[in-house]
Amino acid sequence: MPINKNKVTKEMIQKAMACENAEELMALAKSEGIELTKEEAETYLAEMDDVELDEAALKNVAGGGCYNVANLCPFKK
Repeated sequence: MPINKNKVTKEMIQKAMACENAEELMALAKSEGIELTKEEAETYLAEMDDVELDEAALKNVAGGGCYNVANLCPFKK
């Protein structure tokens, strides 16, 4: 079922990211009036996992470090 992105709030996304499995996400969606299949919930969880940054990437973003330039970055330690 397609989700109307205009109805999804920041708080809903934060709650969804806290879900540990498809069943929790399905229950959360249902409480917000959104019907999700297990397959859809698993897909959304997989997509959310993909957007989380690892510790090194997060430090580069927060600190303005060079990203994905291997040995070309003069600031790389």
